[in-house]
Amino acid sequence: MAKTTRRPAKGSARRSPKAKAAKAGTGKGARPSGPRGGGKPKGKGAAARKGRKVAARTQRPPRRVAARPAVRVEPVAPPAPPRPERDEARERAAAAVQGGLDKKAEDVLVLDVRNLSGVADYFVLMSADSERQAGAVADAVDEKVTALGAIRLGVEGRGGGGWVLLDFGDVVVHVMDPETRKFYDLEGLWADAPRVQV
Repeated sequence: MAKTTRRPAKGSARRSPKAKAAKAGTGKGARPSGPRGGGKPKGKGAAARKGRKVAARTQRPPRRVAARPAVRVEPVAPPAPPRPERDEARERAAAAVQGGLDKKAEDVLVLDVRNLSGVADYFVLMSADSERQAGAVADAVDEKVTALGAIRLGVEGRGGGGWVLLDFGDVVVHVMDPETRKFYDLEGLWADAPRVQV
């Protein structure tokens, strides 16, 4: 009986080991999996190079700026302390004292009544031994005080009585004989008023 050989069916032919390896992608003839057979994809390499260029541009050293010359600051002097306000009333009181002393007035005393009376700021008391001297003292006081720009508002006692009063507004001058002065005791009446040295 003749020996018959079986042919493999169409489509089921035996494949050589090379063909199987090529199909599986592991054999010698298999193509690498990358674009154009290269190792790493082209897109990643281009992006890496672009990133290095951008990093190189952004990491440039800063520009050198020329140093400005130092500005010299002059020390500022502290403000001067405020000057005390001028006490014109006290100046007029001092002028009255000087006028009385020029005519030999005695026991001259200045009382500061600013916090005790609304009539005046200062009272000036002085004694004269006679009516004639009292008139001379009053004239000298009037001349000295008005020379400073003060205005005499009134005068009383010119006709005698042992008491001549001159009113300059903020300064009132009393020219009295010793007995009248002791009787009315203005020093005791204004005992709380500070004594002023002029």
